[in-house]
Amino acid sequence: MAGRFAPRTTAVPRRQAAVAQTSAAPLTRTWAPAGPLDLRLVLSPLRRGPADPCFRALRDGTFWRATRTPAGPGTLRLCAARDGGVAAAAWGPGAQWLLDGLPALLGAEDTPEVFRPRHRLVAETQRRRPGLRLLRTGLVMESLIPSILEQKVTTDEAYRAWRLLVRTHGTPAPGPADAAFGAYGLHVMPDARTWSLIPSWEWHRAGVDAKRSATVLRAVRVARRMEEAASMELPEAMARLQLIPGIGPWTAAETLQRSNGAADAVTVGDYHLPGIVGHALAGNRDAGDDEMLTLLEPYEGQRHRATRLILLSGHIPARRAPRMTPGDIARL
Repeated sequence: MAGRFAPRTTAVPRRQAAVAQTSAAPLTRTWAPAGPLDLRLVLSPLRRGPADPCFRALRDGTFWRATRTPAGPGTLRLCAARDGGVAAAAWGPGAQWLLDGLPALLGAEDTPEVFRPRHRLVAETQRRRPGLRLLRTGLVMESLIPSILEQKVTTDEAYRAWRLLVRTHGTPAPGPADAAFGAYGLHVMPDARTWSLIPSWEWHRAGVDAKRSATVLRAVRVARRMEEAASMELPEAMARLQLIPGIGPWTAAETLQRSNGAADAVTVGDYHLPGIVGHALAGNRDAGDDEMLTLLEPYEGQRHRATRLILLSGHIPARRAPRMTPGDIARL
C-alpha cells in the first residue's frame, strides 16, 4: 500500500537536463603536436554539411564536436593554444574519453612522413599543406550511419536527412553548447536502441528510402560488433563492416577513413572521385574505378592520403553535366 501513495517523480526534459549541465566545469587538456597541424584540415571530414547538428567550425578557429562515446555523450571544444599546441575542453559523461583520445583524433597516430609523392601535383600540394593529418575517432557508428545515408543520393539530401534525424531523435549535447548556439545547438546522435525505434514515417519524412533505412537498422542491431572494427587492421575492418547487407566498399572506406584513420582506405564506387583522380594524374576526366586504382598503385598503403591531397590541390575538372537531380520522397 505504501507504494500507492509514493510521491510522483517528474521527468526532466532532455533540453532542460542539458542546460543544467552548462554550469559544470569542463575537463581540460592541452596537447602539443610533434609537427605542423591544421585543425580545419584535420577535423573537416567529421563535418556533415554546413548545418551539421554534431559539429561546428567557427570563424575564430574554434571547433565544437558532440558525439556518443563508450562512456556516454560528450562535447569537445578545440582551439589553437598560444604555445602552438591545441587547447581542449570537454563536457559530459564522455569528457574524459574524448580528452584521452585527443592525440589520436588530431592525427598523432598518423604517419605522413612515410608518404612519398610520385606526381608533381601531389608533391606541391603536400608542400603547401604541411598541417594535414588523418584523424582517428575510434568510433565506427558515428561515421557509419551518415555514410549509409549518403549512398547514391546528393550530398544535400544526405545532409538534410542526418540533420533532421539527429535533431529529432538525438539528445542536446552536454555543456554550454545551447548557450553558444541557441535553438540550433549541438546534438549527440541517437544511441543504437533509439535508431532502431525510429518509425518508418520519420525515415520517410527525412527523405531516407527503405533500402538505406533498412541498412541502418541492420547495422545498429550489431552496433557493438561494428565498433570492434575500430581496433582492427584495414582488411579485417573492411570485411567486418561489409558483413552487413547494404554496406559495400564505398561505405566501409568512408567510415574507416574517419574511425580508424585508415591511410589506405581508398573510396571505390564514388560518383566523382575516379574522374578527379584521373584528371589530376593522367588528364583523363572519364576515368573509372579501375583506372583510378591503377593510377594510385604507386601510393599503395597511402592511397587515401593521396586522394585527400589531390582533392586539396584544386585541380578539379570543370563541370560539364547537370548536377545529380535531388529526390524528395518525403512528398510522396
